[in-house]
Amino acid sequence: MKSLDLNLLLTLDVLIQEGSVVGAARRLNLSTPAMSRSLARIRDAVGDPVLVRSGRGLAPTPRALELREQVRSVVEQAQAVFTAFSQDINLATLTRVFTLRANDVFVGGYGGRLREHLRRHAPRTVLRFVSEGEDDADALSGDADLYIGSSQKFGADIKVQSLFTTSFCGLARNEHPIFNGDITPQRFAACDHVSVSRRGRSQGPIDLALAEMGLARQVSLITPTFHAAIFALADSDLLLPSMPEHLIPGVKRLGLALRAFPVPVPLAPVTVVQAWPPRLDSDPAHRWLRQTIKQVCDTVS
Repeated sequence: MKSLDLNLLLTLDVLIQEGSVVGAARRLNLSTPAMSRSLARIRDAVGDPVLVRSGRGLAPTPRALELREQVRSVVEQAQAVFTAFSQDINLATLTRVFTLRANDVFVGGYGGRLREHLRRHAPRTVLRFVSEGEDDADALSGDADLYIGSSQKFGADIKVQSLFTTSFCGLARNEHPIFNGDITPQRFAACDHVSVSRRGRSQGPIDLALAEMGLARQVSLITPTFHAAIFALADSDLLLPSMPEHLIPGVKRLGLALRAFPVPVPLAPVTVVQAWPPRLDSDPAHRWLRQTIKQVCDTVS
């Protein structure tokens, strides 16, 4: 299924009303070529010319006339949602502590940018990050407003939205012996590894992939977070074999003497989501926070 651009609904609504590409472009503060491109996309999406030449203007096709009331209704509903939203919340005076149960992949990759966004738009709010916990069942326990972490099986009533997908690379100190030759599965497995696990586990997808090649690795350090593992690399010959690529820019900005490398075994990417209980779904401040988090993730990604 093709992804939907809901802006096209507003564009179609205005085009039908105006009967003119130039007039519609003027109303939406777009250039005429940009509006023509939007019309072409609408035609492709609907599978109909939608508007055809008639005298000096454009006239709606029968299909466009069928859609007109439905499109107008959807646009009006969307406008009502955002009008109500703007009336429900004053970000400048909003005083609230948002508690996010999040993994350090999100905190390290997006936490600073998210706080900066809140500072500019909702300066009286506070971000409070708490750890994921040892049990997935605790994801939305206590006073957590949101769970942000890897996708998992949630209850049927829990609302879930995907934020981004991250792949993995390896990480080691710049002068690590692993960089003295080709990084093969054999040389990779022969090094001492760091395992990152909030449950203290030493085994994971890497071990399954190595086992299929008849190999096994030695895990000599287990940490609960990636950031703890990162700082253990500088003074050792340890490898961090499953570093989320979203954290690499932060490592570079800190000027750490660490080097990333491709992992020589297949590792599936991981999708990070935000999830929240139904009781908060219509809360204006919570809705704004979710939209903001999604926007920040889309901007960085």
